[in-house]
Amino acid sequence: MSPMDRRNGSGAQIRPEVRWNMALSRGLRCCQRVFSWIPVLIITSVVLWSYYAYVFQLCLFTLTNTLEKVAYLLVFHVCFVMFSWTYWKSIFTPPASPCKKFQLSYSDKQRYEMEERPDAQKQILVEIAKKLPIFTRAQSGAIRFCDRCQVLKPDRCHHCSVCETCVLKMDHHCPWVNNCVGFSNYKFFLLFLSYSMLYCIFIASTVFQYFFKFWVGDLPNGPAKFHVLFLMFVALMFFVSLLFLFGYHCWLVAKNRSTLEAFSAPVFVNGPDRNGFNVGIRKNLQQVFGEDRRLWFIPVITRSDFLLVGKAKSNAARV
Repeated sequence: MSPMDRRNGSGAQIRPEVRWNMALSRGLRCCQRVFSWIPVLIITSVVLWSYYAYVFQLCLFTLTNTLEKVAYLLVFHVCFVMFSWTYWKSIFTPPASPCKKFQLSYSDKQRYEMEERPDAQKQILVEIAKKLPIFTRAQSGAIRFCDRCQVLKPDRCHHCSVCETCVLKMDHHCPWVNNCVGFSNYKFFLLFLSYSMLYCIFIASTVFQYFFKFWVGDLPNGPAKFHVLFLMFVALMFFVSLLFLFGYHCWLVAKNRSTLEAFSAPVFVNGPDRNGFNVGIRKNLQQVFGEDRRLWFIPVITRSDFLLVGKAKSNAARV
């Protein structure tokens, strides 16, 4: 063996070109992880600038009425704190993955891998799935199985190629939070959208009169003019874009669908059903926000078990 060769954990020799490809792959994945934070940095930079523009340039340097200044600063900071809190929770709440009971046991894994016939492999998965609360199927009617994670996928679970894991009740991978939106943080994501809209509309409504005064020349030119004018445009632009996204997700919550399920209906034993998880608007809301309405608008974990319930089980029971 040449000095450049190495051995892996099993003692098998690894050729230099293979090691080079492995190192290159790790480098690319590292670069991808670094670049994936760029959208988050953009949002953070815009928000920090908006804080400076509103608090300092508008409230401290432009407003003259003390009562108005205090009222604006108080309400603004409440909106800012709730926006920051929900954004943080959306970003840093890890995606929930299937628990151990959905993983193949050592004996089942060996039996599955040693079997070369696809039909026999499907039958092995069917036998294992009988012990689990699984009601959905692949488009082909087979048990949904992730070869990468080596797990039987629970209902509404999908593999995210960016996070490189199976995510429970996956909705989508959002680049603006650099995270998968799913079972563990869907409530936080919805609150992030709502508090972002509130943040934008509060800024736009309180800045408007000073925007107009700067525009017509009633207020003197200075650094505050640029910040106030630009703050108005940015707040309205973000509000409009968020309004459509928030409205779409409100519709999804009312129907108890994920973004993935809106494009491709979940398949049950008796066929596809877009309303397969719809258990009524009240229970649909409770599955996202929890049963305690006092905590609906606070970014804390309050949801109930996603392994449902209602129509999902009745669909399976009809067969």
